[in-house]
Amino acid sequence: MKKRVFFLFSFLFWAISPVFSQNFYPILPKPLVLEPKEGTFILPPNPVIAVAGTDPVLRRLAEELAHRIGTAAGKDTKVFAGNFRVRDGINFVTGKDAKLGEEGYLLEITPKRIVITAEQPKGFFYGLQSLLQLMPAEIYGSVRAENIPWSIPCCYIEDRPRYAYRGLMLDVGRHLYPVSFIKKFIELIALHKMNVFHWHLTDDQGWRIEIKKYPKLTQIGSQRKETMWGHYSDQKYDGKPYGGFYTQEEIREVVNFAREHFVTVIPEIEMPGHASAALAAYPEFGNNPDKLYQVGTKWGVHEDVFAPREETFRFLEDILTEVIDLFPGQYIHIGGDECPKNQWKESRFCQELIRKEGLRDEYGLQSYFIRRIDRFITSKGRKIIGWDEILEGGISPNATIMSWQGTEGGIAAAKQHHEAIMTPGNFCYLDHYQADANTQPIAIGGLTTLEEAYSYNPTPAELTPEEAKHILGVQGNVWTEYMPSSEYVEYMTFPRAIALAEVGWTLPSHKNIDDFKKRLNIHKKRLEYWNVNYFGAPLNRTFIYQWPSKK
Repeated sequence: MKKRVFFLFSFLFWAISPVFSQNFYPILPKPLVLEPKEGTFILPPNPVIAVAGTDPVLRRLAEELAHRIGTAAGKDTKVFAGNFRVRDGINFVTGKDAKLGEEGYLLEITPKRIVITAEQPKGFFYGLQSLLQLMPAEIYGSVRAENIPWSIPCCYIEDRPRYAYRGLMLDVGRHLYPVSFIKKFIELIALHKMNVFHWHLTDDQGWRIEIKKYPKLTQIGSQRKETMWGHYSDQKYDGKPYGGFYTQEEIREVVNFAREHFVTVIPEIEMPGHASAALAAYPEFGNNPDKLYQVGTKWGVHEDVFAPREETFRFLEDILTEVIDLFPGQYIHIGGDECPKNQWKESRFCQELIRKEGLRDEYGLQSYFIRRIDRFITSKGRKIIGWDEILEGGISPNATIMSWQGTEGGIAAAKQHHEAIMTPGNFCYLDHYQADANTQPIAIGGLTTLEEAYSYNPTPAELTPEEAKHILGVQGNVWTEYMPSSEYVEYMTFPRAIALAEVGWTLPSHKNIDDFKKRLNIHKKRLEYWNVNYFGAPLNRTFIYQWPSKK
């Protein structure tokens, strides 16, 4: 008898253990609290979705859910608004006392009904993502799948993110991608409960955003005569002109699309370095106006930088005025990284300016440059973000640091009571190889595996609890020198970006790489319905690599 009781107890413990529950509840990222419950909710022939109140955003979310159920399950689903709950249906309930914050939600699934409770639309959106992930993967399909059991496992979920900032960056300066793919990229950000799309719009190799006051930025700056072919060490070029840019109308279209998916778009306009494309269009803002500047054809750091003259600042302020009008979010990223100082050292004007302003050296001049831009952007009611090099000559008063050269920049910023976003290369750079380079298409170098990305903890142990409050969150970066197509971007980004999504959302104590991989294995079928060419996708879905493999 004792053995039978022990066996029963062991079975119950196994059945409600986190490993079992997450096999049964393959939600990514992992929720804060997930309590398995007995039974399932079976979608009825004519499901009803009840939305509390008259918020048009919640109504839109409910309509989108009804459309998915109708398309995938073939069930005629109706949406009603009002202060009531329905049985055999799905309920959106506003919880004013739930203390869930802007992005938190409760999800309760019983055999009789489903209830999503949140305080804000973002919370409902994230609760809806979890609900969809508990349905069969076919819910993401565009073809009716009536012959599968449309059942949802019962459970109680209480969820909110660890960090407020959970981002993914895409570089379009090196290679340009169609608006349709930018939207898909944003959808995938939102699917994984990330909330920031960092759009790297300008670099030495291309200026990709229309600025109406300075049309040559796109007439000249968006076009390069050729592109490096193969690995950097090969020093070969394809001999083909390359170019393109996004119109302001397209920018607004993307920003509005992102807003509907609760994603903030942060534009990056590089300065004072990475300026070759801009100076090819307007050489008068360089340190040698007589020089024949060219849009970069080679990867890497270029010597050409903006001259810190008054007319340059007016030029950049005009550009930023148009950028601010296009992007309503609070942040404008101004780059600040990899700024060579040789042209400033050789410039009589720059050396006189250093003496006049009492600056220490050229690094102090870089900080002077950033502070000027900071004051302007602050006057417009916005905040700047800069890569961690802007710390080198002294941090600008209102700057947020994006720490990429390791964790030191973020630590230094937090200790000075500045906000920081952690994106160190060895964990967060998705242009690195993700497996043995001899088995992979060409990449910039390095090795960042799925496991390494997942292991990252964005809050450095060196910080006190008070200092740690300044760590806003984490971001993955997709630099695209070696990614000439959108399929290539997907291959390099996923599933490592999903690991970083869980890093940003889930408490470290709740993370487990084996558990993550089990949920990810189920999630891959969803990615296939999204037509994502992820690393490890079935062979018939891989793309034709446009670069030779590294030998």
